[in-house]
Amino acid sequence: MTEKKHVLGLDIGGTKISSGLNDQGIIFEQIETKTPSDESQEYILETIANQISSYLPYEFQAIGIGIPGLVDPHQGIVYNLANIPSFQKVPLKDFLEERFNVPVVVNNDANCFTLGEYYFGPAKIHSHVVGITLGTGIGTGIIANSHLYTGYICGAGEWGGVPYLDKTFEDYCSSKFFKKIYSENSKKLSKKALDGDPEALSAFRTYGEHLGMLINRILYTYAPEAIVIGGSIRKAYPFFKKTMHQALGKFPYKAISENLKIYVSELDDSAILGAISLVEEDRIQNQTNNIPKNAVL
Repeated sequence: MTEKKHVLGLDIGGTKISSGLNDQGIIFEQIETKTPSDESQEYILETIANQISSYLPYEFQAIGIGIPGLVDPHQGIVYNLANIPSFQKVPLKDFLEERFNVPVVVNNDANCFTLGEYYFGPAKIHSHVVGITLGTGIGTGIIANSHLYTGYICGAGEWGGVPYLDKTFEDYCSSKFFKKIYSENSKKLSKKALDGDPEALSAFRTYGEHLGMLINRILYTYAPEAIVIGGSIRKAYPFFKKTMHQALGKFPYKAISENLKIYVSELDDSAILGAISLVEEDRIQNQTNNIPKNAVL
């Protein structure tokens, strides 16, 4: 009998479903399909299953899935997806395990991004890491003591919803900031900044100040050794790096802030790699949880 070596990873978003297999940190056989986000729960589940079926010739041993929103990683239930209205309480793990007869691990997509960066990026040398995805919204993931920490139903680290100025950090640190204040998205403003446009350059300087304040808040609540910045806005990092670091300079505990490492993601498939890494992370944590409390280590 052929040994099943591969793990299949899926990144399920409101607009697309990306999937692939891992070969030493390189994703191959990658597939992208449009998410039928306005369809019924049953229709979307069948769409996901059909995409997974494309990989059956590879005889994968397990499936890891990242999906936005709240997730019960133990039961594999997905809750309240804003971008997929019919996904309100979906037993995704049970559905796929019954269909494909392999273990399925489900987690929040920002957690998967962070885990992918931790397993395959430069942040792997640290024990305490926070990943931040900057795009349409803000997503964050936490590595604590070298393992993914999710809190209850993956609700840990939702700093985007924390009040800031007159709204929340998400209003000032995601693409919402550029659209509301400058009526442009970050990609267009970045192109203008490359051409030296004064307004675009000013927009990113201001954005950097807000992002620096968000990172300060993260330092207060978690004190990571490293921050990994991902998402589409990361590509404009040279335009907001200086003011972001100036804001970090206001953090009072210099032993933390001056030793903080900040990485900008260079992985193209960190979300899929993180989804794949969920399987190994789940195995490790299950082994730890199964150690008797009175065992002598």
